[in-house]
Amino acid sequence: MTALIVCHFVLAAFARPLVRRLGARAFLVLALPPAATTCWALAQWDTAAAGSSVDWSWAWMPDYGVSVDLRLDALAELMVLLASGIGTLVLLYCASYFSDATPNLAGFAGNLLAFAGAMLALVLSDDLITLYVFWELTTVFSYLLIGYDSEQRHSRRSALQALTVTTLGGLAMLVGFLIVGQEAGTYRISAILADPPPATTAVQVAVLLILCGALSKSAVWPFSLWLPNAMAAPTPVSAYLHAAAMVKAGVYLVARLAPAFADVPGWRPVVMVLGAATMLLGGWRALRLHDLKIVLAYGTVSQLGFLTLLAGVGNRDAALAAAVMILGHALFKAPLFLVTGIVDHAAGTRDLRKLSGVGRALPHVCAVAVLAALSMAALPPLLGFAAKEAAFEALLHGDTADRWALGVTVAGSALTVAYTARFVWGGFFRKPGVADTPVHRVGPAFLAAPAVLAVCGLVLGPGVGWTDRLLSAYADAFPAPAHPYHLALWHGWGTALLLSAVATLGGAVLFAARDRITRFSRRVAWPTADGVFGQLLLGLERLSLQATGFVQRGSLSVYLATTLLVMLAGQLSVFVVDQPWRGAAAPRLWDVPLQGAVAALTCAAAILCLTVRRRMKAVVLAGLTGYGTALLFVVQGGPDLALTQFCVETVSMIVFVLVLRRMPVHFQESVSPWRRAVRIPVALAAAATLGVVVWVAAAARTAPPAGAAMVEETAHHGLKDVVATILVDLRAWDTMGESAVLAAATVGVTSLIYLHRRAEGTAAPAEVRGHTAWSVTAEPLTGVPQGDEGAPERGWLAAGATLAPEHRSVVFEVVTRLLFHPILVLSVYLLFCAENMPGGGFVGGLVAGLALITRYLAGGRFELAEAAPLQPGLFTGLGLFISTGVALFGLSDGTVLHAWTYHGHWPLVGDFEFGTPVIFDCGVYLLVLGVVLDIVRALGAKIDRQIERAAAEKAAAARGAGPETGEATP
Repeated sequence: MTALIVCHFVLAAFARPLVRRLGARAFLVLALPPAATTCWALAQWDTAAAGSSVDWSWAWMPDYGVSVDLRLDALAELMVLLASGIGTLVLLYCASYFSDATPNLAGFAGNLLAFAGAMLALVLSDDLITLYVFWELTTVFSYLLIGYDSEQRHSRRSALQALTVTTLGGLAMLVGFLIVGQEAGTYRISAILADPPPATTAVQVAVLLILCGALSKSAVWPFSLWLPNAMAAPTPVSAYLHAAAMVKAGVYLVARLAPAFADVPGWRPVVMVLGAATMLLGGWRALRLHDLKIVLAYGTVSQLGFLTLLAGVGNRDAALAAAVMILGHALFKAPLFLVTGIVDHAAGTRDLRKLSGVGRALPHVCAVAVLAALSMAALPPLLGFAAKEAAFEALLHGDTADRWALGVTVAGSALTVAYTARFVWGGFFRKPGVADTPVHRVGPAFLAAPAVLAVCGLVLGPGVGWTDRLLSAYADAFPAPAHPYHLALWHGWGTALLLSAVATLGGAVLFAARDRITRFSRRVAWPTADGVFGQLLLGLERLSLQATGFVQRGSLSVYLATTLLVMLAGQLSVFVVDQPWRGAAAPRLWDVPLQGAVAALTCAAAILCLTVRRRMKAVVLAGLTGYGTALLFVVQGGPDLALTQFCVETVSMIVFVLVLRRMPVHFQESVSPWRRAVRIPVALAAAATLGVVVWVAAAARTAPPAGAAMVEETAHHGLKDVVATILVDLRAWDTMGESAVLAAATVGVTSLIYLHRRAEGTAAPAEVRGHTAWSVTAEPLTGVPQGDEGAPERGWLAAGATLAPEHRSVVFEVVTRLLFHPILVLSVYLLFCAENMPGGGFVGGLVAGLALITRYLAGGRFELAEAAPLQPGLFTGLGLFISTGVALFGLSDGTVLHAWTYHGHWPLVGDFEFGTPVIFDCGVYLLVLGVVLDIVRALGAKIDRQIERAAAEKAAAARGAGPETGEATP
């Protein structure tokens, strides 16, 4: 099963080179994975029909109970055959539908095959979370397929509408899945069906949320608005996604969960009422439209309402009728869509008012369309007739509450007959006063796919009993009635046959009165769902603008105060209600008095920040609070944390200094006394609350600390540094995620500064390029003051001469020259000693970054360019690539530490170990170094260039203006 799913996605990734080489014939190759899946599913027919299943499970994260579970049973067998079988035929149809010159054909082909793979995985999923993942993948791929012609505004809007509706429903469904999984104690679908959780209030809410997702996916009212607009997609997409696959996902989910939740209060009213309303509204709407594809779209909406009603009734015979109707609907609606695409290709229009005589010009196409249409109208001996009979019989002999649904179904069936006749008449018959539509011939390969599907509907009419064993295996999950129904084309004379005749006769009458019905429906038509959706979006946009204007006031202090007040309200309410301090240990102010002294000085520095008016002084005082926290770590015995805090605080202060160059010296915001009187208590209250929260959390521990186990585990592998081991092994995935967030944030922030390109202004001038910090030049650099003509000039820094004399410091240059390389060596030492001593990739990267910052502060942006000629993105990307690769490699054993370790011996060095944790740390080292370098180039070198450009423009303007009048000098 997994190999078949993977093959879909792998071949989809190669769609572009295939299309580039083979053109539209690439679809013949892309049809291989769904064709192989169809053959595999047919080979499993007897297993599924016997009530057994084929199971596959992979324990992804066993410690957390997360696994990927797949299961092929009777219902999944039916859906796999539809998704893969019809998917194969649609891909073959695409080879004739598209030409080699069709734009964006490669992307379309890859998305269509990837959708088929996602749909296959969805119906095979036996885990709620896995099902949701592939559920959303089908949503994403359908969005891409509907918006295939992205240059058209209607296509973009339709794709966004489908994405919005189905995604919102999917999010609600996810919440329902989580509730059900918690209540049942498992997310395994088969286990939930075998032992459903009791119908508590939480389960009732969860069921309604799950139905929101299912009904939105299957376009059941009030979520039906997106499906007709999705007809903007190419016809193969309409035939596959919106007739056979995607829209069936919601019906499939209802059918899958009905054995467990059909008796939960709220299930039947929602499913049956909304399904019945959708059947009537969709069929009525189809009677007054003129686009053949839109007529079929609203007919699909009507049929989906019917399927949802049957699947949600919750008894054995209705479930059997729903299963055979799912099969019948796919076998008649998909060929009708494909035939519509052929007519559109041959005649150049889908407007049934303009089409005339197409049936005589294309007799074979007409025959296929009529055959599929007869099945949709439920006329014997087609499969649609057998399915409709089963539905009538199930509702006729169901509960008393099902009788009203039977009347709605008969009325909906009459509407189906009417719009089916209107489709055939409009698409293929001659019309008085309308000239015959010119068409071109259609090749047999173009017609093959719809013909095969239509013939299947004809053959399975008399042969519907062949499917009874498989479909009954699913239906038997419900309590068996006294006389269970079995599928057959003819059950003799009875009420169900009479109701079928009434529906057919009623449909014929509606078709005969189609003109009057069209006029009447236009007079009484309600606002369209599409219009209502547009108005809702417009209202939501206006509301969001008003809310944003009210909240986003542009004041950082207001935002911070709001955040702190919300935190205070939440924490204080928890304190009042839960009183978590009861039973907690007595508070301990410090372990040693030195901690109290450092804490007092840190608090004093923080309070002094309130009194300063100069920005630089505020930055220094804020930095002292960070250094004070690092000292607390030192006193407490956490050298790793202290080292990291010192480095982060140093880099942060330098960044502040770089930014403050472009800001006024003093704070310009005038704070009134009453505002200061409000802010200070809020800040102090927030600090006190956080302190109490930390104390309560530490004192109210109920479980034994995890630190002892981590120390033991680390020592078991011959290591000493617990913190570093946690970061690169026990929580390596967390570290990798945090590194990715750090890289993304840095790239985003610095990109705001680079308006043109990120490499602008980073290269050193020609006279500097090639010199190093240790070079002794025979010819002094340009601009360097000359000394003894007979002695060479020593260049302390490669680009120090590019600074103006008033900005240079010889002492700083000498110190930088002496310390640069030792600092780099120290950073490498911190990187490799992390297993047994304080250090690690993060600290090492910060220290290396500090070395580069020192070069910049001493020699300017050209000195930085000479010290680090490579782009920061190279370091960041390479580091992220290395750490991610090691983390993925570690999945083989569940950790990074045990994935691979090399033990060696070097002379003078001794024994050493080199393993994946060190490689992982190297990735973190490079990433942090790239981040620091990017920040320095953005806030330092880039701003330097802007300052120089502004000064040059100001000087040029001064030279070009008159001394008094401001006019240009001659």
